[in-house]
Amino acid sequence: MSKAILLVNLGSPDSPSVPDVRRYLNEFLMDGRVIDVAWPLRRLLVGLILIKRPRESGEAYEKIWTKDGSPLVVSSKHVQALLQKRVNVPVELAMRYQNPSIESAVKKLAALGATEVLLIPLFPHYAMSSYESAVVRVQEVAAKFAPKMKLTVQPPYYDQPDYIAALVASAKDYLKDYDHLLFSYHGIPERHLRKSDPTGCHCLKVENCCEVASAAHATCYRAQCFATTRAFVKLAGVPPEKYSVSFQSRLGRDPWLKPYTDYELARLPNEGKKRVLVICPAFVSDCLETIEEIGMRGCEQFMAGNGKEFTRIPCMNEHPVWVDALEQMAKKFLA
Repeated sequence: MSKAILLVNLGSPDSPSVPDVRRYLNEFLMDGRVIDVAWPLRRLLVGLILIKRPRESGEAYEKIWTKDGSPLVVSSKHVQALLQKRVNVPVELAMRYQNPSIESAVKKLAALGATEVLLIPLFPHYAMSSYESAVVRVQEVAAKFAPKMKLTVQPPYYDQPDYIAALVASAKDYLKDYDHLLFSYHGIPERHLRKSDPTGCHCLKVENCCEVASAAHATCYRAQCFATTRAFVKLAGVPPEKYSVSFQSRLGRDPWLKPYTDYELARLPNEGKKRVLVICPAFVSDCLETIEEIGMRGCEQFMAGNGKEFTRIPCMNEHPVWVDALEQMAKKFLA
């Protein structure tokens, strides 16, 4: 058996141009695990979104674009290269949406003779719109183009010691002089929690559902975000009165996980939290949602509410302790 590693991140437009952004948004939003309604209605909704959103998003991407391209893709490629230096099997990178594509990565691994592949979704937490979508898509592509390829999927690692150690190591230089640390996780619609609940009777139905032990937590994004936060503050020594959790990047009018990050950034200065740090643990790589949404617009919201100092803690990106964590995942597979 010939083994290999496949890293999969979310993706990015090929450029900030309106056509490229429209192509990316169309693929992303037409994913039935992102907008989870019947195809005809999804096509209608996405068509309406694509009237204005590509230009607006393109302007936002222009603000964060680097000479080498999308920060998310560039950082992911660096991580791929760093991990490749530490293991003696092929390491490929793919994006769930756009390029480098899952199809190209699977075909490349098949051409190299890989028959056993460890899939590491670059999403620490389970969500149907990210982790699950990436896993299912890789399985579909592998079944079509490399039917003899055996996939081993890395489970969500939201509370695994190596991931938490990497998260804290990447943030420690910022955790010195602040009033409040806000953990801002990517939001999801509340209905996604209910759909992912295998018990059908726990998520958002039991009081303090994330604190009550349940089989539902294995696929509960919200419970896993809280678990990451608890593990982080314990290891980093953050006092309970100096942190809170919120959720960002909502889309549409349906209820999403609360509290909303933009509301919290407006509220915190009024509670005397004038020097705020924001960390985004759902993202392993900096991207539009961390750099522009939090670092630019979030900062503006906070300062407009009489905040004094706003600091966005960068994602782990290529931090060596994060590469250590990925190496340990790989070594367990290769053993």
